[in-house]
Amino acid sequence: MASKSGNLPRPTRTELNILGILWDRGDCTVREVHEALNEQEHSGYTTALKMLQVMHQKGLVERDDSNRAHVYRAVVSKSETQTSFLSDLTNRLFDGSTSQLVLQALGNSPKADQAQLDKIQALLSEIEEN
Repeated sequence: MASKSGNLPRPTRTELNILGILWDRGDCTVREVHEALNEQEHSGYTTALKMLQVMHQKGLVERDDSNRAHVYRAVVSKSETQTSFLSDLTNRLFDGSTSQLVLQALGNSPKADQAQLDKIQALLSEIEEN
């Protein structure tokens, strides 16, 4: 998936829920999105349809309307979205300091288990090598 995140609007909470569905399940019809969304938060079919239409207008999803049931897919990947949100958060709240963000996150989260600590250490070692 090509990186288009630089010029895309920031998704709302509900739009992120819909993107999450598309990231997990791949291309989906409105009905499939509605059914999955309804498991998370009670909403009607027309709400899912309207949200997907708005997201299409914003450029967050693409729509294949070659069949009777339109099929939607995310334009930007989960990783690109996470990177965009994290970059914005780092710049706005931590004056661009990644280390301050990490220290705050680690200091305010529940105790990390050994597997998480091992992943963090492996990432730090990889960063040091480069």
